[in-house]
Amino acid sequence: MTQSQRPTLTEIRTKWPATVAIAKAAVAIGCSSSYLYDQIRKGNSPVKTIPVGKRRVVVTADLVRLLSGEELAA
Repeated sequence: MTQSQRPTLTEIRTKWPATVAIAKAAVAIGCSSSYLYDQIRKGNSPVKTIPVGKRRVVVTADLVRLLSGEELAA
């Protein structure tokens, strides 16, 4: 997968690790990484992120939920 090529939902489900970098998640969502970083900073992220050391990563299962159109868990 090149940086500009969006992965399929099947690829994300079967080949991606449990967490991914924000930039990689942004490609999958179809937005810029700066936009996703900004939404995370504002507390409006469409996907769950967790801290890992000094950085944040996106939870792949939540990315799959978003891309498959599933409702957000309460």
